[in-house]
Amino acid sequence: MRFLFSIGLLCCCVVSAGFAQKRLNKKQAELITAKALDSVQRAYQQQAWKNWNSKQIKKGDLVMKFEYVTRGAIPKNGHSLYISLHGGGGTAPEVNDQQWKNQITLYAPPEGIYLAPRAPTNNWNLWHEEHVDDMLDELIKSAIVAASIDPDKVYLMGYSAGGDGTYQLAPRMSYRFAAAAMMAGHPGDMRLENLRNLPFSIYMGGKDAAYSRNKLAKIYGDKLDSLQNADPAGYQHETHIYPENPHWMEHKDTVAVKWMAALTRNPLPNKVVWIQDDRHHADFYWLSVPQGVKTGAEVSASIKDNIINIEKKDNSELYIYLNDKLLNLNKPVTVIIGGKVIFKGKINRSEAVITETAARYLDAGLTFSAKIIIKEGKVIN
Repeated sequence: MRFLFSIGLLCCCVVSAGFAQKRLNKKQAELITAKALDSVQRAYQQQAWKNWNSKQIKKGDLVMKFEYVTRGAIPKNGHSLYISLHGGGGTAPEVNDQQWKNQITLYAPPEGIYLAPRAPTNNWNLWHEEHVDDMLDELIKSAIVAASIDPDKVYLMGYSAGGDGTYQLAPRMSYRFAAAAMMAGHPGDMRLENLRNLPFSIYMGGKDAAYSRNKLAKIYGDKLDSLQNADPAGYQHETHIYPENPHWMEHKDTVAVKWMAALTRNPLPNKVVWIQDDRHHADFYWLSVPQGVKTGAEVSASIKDNIINIEKKDNSELYIYLNDKLLNLNKPVTVIIGGKVIFKGKINRSEAVITETAARYLDAGLTFSAKIIIKEGKVIN
């Protein structure tokens, strides 16, 4: 049975995310979370090892092959993972194969798994087609289970067409990465706003004039400057333009590896800015939307002192996932939209929410124990 809370209702209400079951305390939620993660990862083991041992990810008729090199001793929390996207695109398969082989040896982090996937197609937009997001997500899940990587130390990088892909994928999947480095690519229609919580670096030859890549690198670096000036707690970035270099930067961009290695993902940022790309995503950090969202729809929300402040919400329906690392679920939670309080009350931890989110990403950082549903400006359960 679902109850509708009126906008003016500020009594001590309880939201249980639509699941009728006993309330969990913090300790119980932690134990159930650990058990759920272990269970879903065990259930995924066979697929993960199949992917990892065959060095390929499949989606329908598409195949994304990959090669990798493991370097250094494994840290306590697992190896770092560097996903490095090759150039090419819009050309013959053998040319893209050669670009892939080049990428395999292009960078050499001292610690971690350096992995170069081969794009599933040979199209001009080979790294930002509809299927790529799901295949990279599958790759990361496989690496978590089969290669013991640290989900908080996953990095994205790419050169030329791989740089195009980094420009596009980093904002779409920023919740998965600790940092991203774009080399010699073109931004296309990417949105920088989604990079609030993902450190992002741009590397470009000053003479790389094809498609105005050099000019755009400067423009997008300046835009990131502006975003950071307006929001100093976010938009960590660097812009490196080498005046003397054309498209090939003579390995000057390899400094990106050291820059990324020093960074660790924050999967639970206290503020999220999410503008929906034309490749739609249902989830972004601790926010989620149902199917049927529109390209360009924006959500901007923050959490502080048990207050969830939704500054902008273009979606009529919004889901907010919570846990005890984001706020104190033992105390009442206040929800504000557009400066108006729409809810204040206790929110139940739920085993069903834990199980749901653990299965989604196999990632402790993106596993939650409570859920708020906001529909047409009201909190419901």
